[in-house]
Amino acid sequence: MRSTLALALLPVASAINIISTNDDGWAEVNIRSIYNALGAAGHSVVVSAPAENQSGTGSRDETPSARTEPCDFDSCPADSGPYGTNETDTRLNWVNSYPVTSIKHGIDTLAPHFFNGLPDLAVSGPNVGNNLGLVIHFSGTVGAASYAAGAGIPAIGFSGADGTPTAWDAAVPAYSTIYADLATKIVERVVAAGAPYLPEDTWLNVNFPTVDSCSSADDFSFVFSRLFTALPLITADDVQTCGSTRLPTERSVVGTDGCYVSISVGTSDKEDASAAVQREVLEKLGDFLSCLP
Repeated sequence: MRSTLALALLPVASAINIISTNDDGWAEVNIRSIYNALGAAGHSVVVSAPAENQSGTGSRDETPSARTEPCDFDSCPADSGPYGTNETDTRLNWVNSYPVTSIKHGIDTLAPHFFNGLPDLAVSGPNVGNNLGLVIHFSGTVGAASYAAGAGIPAIGFSGADGTPTAWDAAVPAYSTIYADLATKIVERVVAAGAPYLPEDTWLNVNFPTVDSCSSADDFSFVFSRLFTALPLITADDVQTCGSTRLPTERSVVGTDGCYVSISVGTSDKEDASAAVQREVLEKLGDFLSCLP
């Protein structure tokens, strides 16, 4: 169940048009949880995600082919073509290809139909499992978010430590609800800061820790971080915050005891953004962010 207190504490944001995808498949519970949470917050959301689990496919992109077998969790019948739509909710759509292909279909085909234009924001995930360090380069969740950023659509990729692939019609795990609430908080803060929501050619990589000791979204703090470990004497300084010109890595944030969410700024080529670009995002997020203990 969504926390009404969590919603009440969100900054005031305008309702926007959002394309949603993932790499775990359109019928996985996490993408349905974020779809419901963002919709409950007043946003217009359309899902365009792979017909089946495409984890680890990075930025692969291939013209969809007709399916010969049912979609994951029997969420579509065999021999159902290269694209499909939920019969009772046409905003839920699958693509028989990769996450990048799916987000492209969402941006180029579904958004003009549902939004009468481009989406305001793309969200990818929440992925089942964190996307940290070198894994970022192989993640389909990241591949979709970075593609959207390169196509001029502000994007956020979400990943969570907990869970295993779970069907949309199973009992919703507590972690899935919490991750969806956290993702909605972040979207609301980004939108409340005003357009342009993110600097050009950038996306946010967000990793949620395990929820074992964190019973609701209100228990978490958000920490500004970087994608990759900085190399001494080689990597340029990050934006100055929390008394340092070096941001913590995402791995160190989600690995800290407590309830800490990492938020990093990536470029469309899946690298850390410059300090100047980080500063733009830091100013937008402001007091939404905390420092590690």
